[in-house]
Amino acid sequence: MDQGLADRLAEIEQEYGEVEGLLTDPAVLGDPVRYGEVSRRYAELRPLVRSFRSLKAAIDDSREAIELADIETDPDLAGELRELAAARQQEADRMAGELRAALTPSDPDDVKDAIVEIRAAAGGAEAALWAGELLRMYQRFAEAEGFAWEPIDSAAAEGGGLTSVTFGVTGRGAFSRLKFEAGVHRVQRVPRTESQGRVHTSTATVAVMPEAEEVDVQIDAGDVKVDTFRSSGPGGQSVNTTDSAVRITHLPTGLVVTCQDEKSQLQNKEKAFRVLRARLYQEELLARAAERAAGRRSQIGTGDRSEKIRTYNFRENRVTDHRIGLVIRRLTHVLDGQLSEFVDALTSDQATRRMIGK
Repeated sequence: MDQGLADRLAEIEQEYGEVEGLLTDPAVLGDPVRYGEVSRRYAELRPLVRSFRSLKAAIDDSREAIELADIETDPDLAGELRELAAARQQEADRMAGELRAALTPSDPDDVKDAIVEIRAAAGGAEAALWAGELLRMYQRFAEAEGFAWEPIDSAAAEGGGLTSVTFGVTGRGAFSRLKFEAGVHRVQRVPRTESQGRVHTSTATVAVMPEAEEVDVQIDAGDVKVDTFRSSGPGGQSVNTTDSAVRITHLPTGLVVTCQDEKSQLQNKEKAFRVLRARLYQEELLARAAERAAGRRSQIGTGDRSEKIRTYNFRENRVTDHRIGLVIRRLTHVLDGQLSEFVDALTSDQATRRMIGK
């Protein structure tokens, strides 16, 4: 049990004692409204306190069994004690997880699909290459998590890589597993074109949005301007001979979405509207809850090198998440989509910070 959860549960246990005392207070007993409020709070706290006390008992049992095993001279009995310690610790871990879940408000968007945008930021050509590598990383991560990956729009850079790319990740819980990737990703390495071996720093920004359904966001036909044009490749080279690419402008907000990855104008239009709905939904969430850090504008920052949520240092084979101080020295594995250690740690950190009353 981590310290944040332990501290919160200790606060609840203290409040439980205070509420229990109020139930026998003559002033409370004589006030039906106040008595009803106190009784309801007592009923809310009681199962949490019981579980907390069971959790503490399991931890104490495990600790005592280990201490006894360390001084036991009979190898068989010492082995049994260690097995008992492991079983009680496993039970304690299960109860701690259940209590954390009970204390953490659920996010209704967590079950949704996600739309992800990556943009090359500071660093010129190297930033574009880095954006392309992040795209590959998220493709591999989505596959490992059992999600489907779908391209929506992309703009290639002349020297390789991408200036921007938008894609969808579908599958129950996709947004919950990707939302912590939002922010500035900084890479430190020696570019291929660097003749003197100097380390350069480049960045790419990532925005992650829950995909909104039509019931979440209503878009008035009169509020959008739809333009069509020919799809183009790097350097503006035309890649087809029909006006299949689509640009949608949302007039009230000024948001602009383009999509040209599909050969069909209808398919591009549908995908562009999906991105527009996601952006509008994110704006609405940001307006309703200013503290929400997943808003698209607060996610991507300016892209300046000094802004970052994570740094990928090639020379030291190190990836550092600056939000929680987690360092993983397996950079190639991370870039191959092995992000679960970061995602799990960030999910746990958020659960601790969002626990009731915190």
